[in-house]
Amino acid sequence: MVGTSPQQARHSDLLKHGARVGLAAYGVVHLIVAWIALQVAWSGGGGGDASSGGALRTLAHQPFGRTMLWTTVIGLVALMLWQLGTAIWGYATEDGAKRVRKRVGAAGRVVVYGALAVSAAKIAGGSGGGSGGDSQEEGLTADLLGAPAGRTLVAAIGIAVFALGVRQVHRGVTDSFTHDLEGPATSGDSGSAVIVLGRVGYVAKGVAVGVVGILFGWAALAYDPEKAGGLDDALKTVRDQPFGPYLLSAVALGLAAFGLFCFAWARYPRTR
Repeated sequence: MVGTSPQQARHSDLLKHGARVGLAAYGVVHLIVAWIALQVAWSGGGGGDASSGGALRTLAHQPFGRTMLWTTVIGLVALMLWQLGTAIWGYATEDGAKRVRKRVGAAGRVVVYGALAVSAAKIAGGSGGGSGGDSQEEGLTADLLGAPAGRTLVAAIGIAVFALGVRQVHRGVTDSFTHDLEGPATSGDSGSAVIVLGRVGYVAKGVAVGVVGILFGWAALAYDPEKAGGLDDALKTVRDQPFGPYLLSAVALGLAAFGLFCFAWARYPRTR
């Protein structure tokens, strides 16, 4: 609409519906990652690529997979724009420190959704079909380790990623994720189910992300880029621990819970 400000545009029905598509697609990605993670848990050493890239490649091989991927790209771009507006203008009624913290969180989601959108677009366009998302992390880590103060940079990335994992767990334990919801999603029996899914999902997601951070820290300490890795390596690290298949199955079920939570989030997103 002519004369609509950027602040008003981020509340538009078109952008909101697009963001809902993006949240639903985000949920599908987590459900696929959870399914692959269960296979990893009990495959005895294989099981596929349990990462967002692996999930997108799995989606690409389904009937109408390319169409679903391009729909995912559109939804994630809308979701990214929505969160970008929130990072710039959101939480205006909060006090200074809380407003800054929440805007930084929204900016972080812009990066996550943007990276996933780029990955989905590459796979949909046929240029990202190869496996080895974790090898890309290892290549990046090798480049960083070879740079001046490289170990410090890799360690800093590990600390930042681990802190993000802790933040996700905190969101699940304290129910702060409910600030992103409105209406029936936060009240009544259906709201209780959504909140349980959010609690379990955010804690499991935080654990997985935290392990990724630990892997980067390990790479910095060992001065070995092969110690680093993404979500797939993190989940396989969980599998290789004592009682690992059971632990990884619990994490996989938690990621599935987060995927289901995303569907509720898509239906009842809170606009600001």
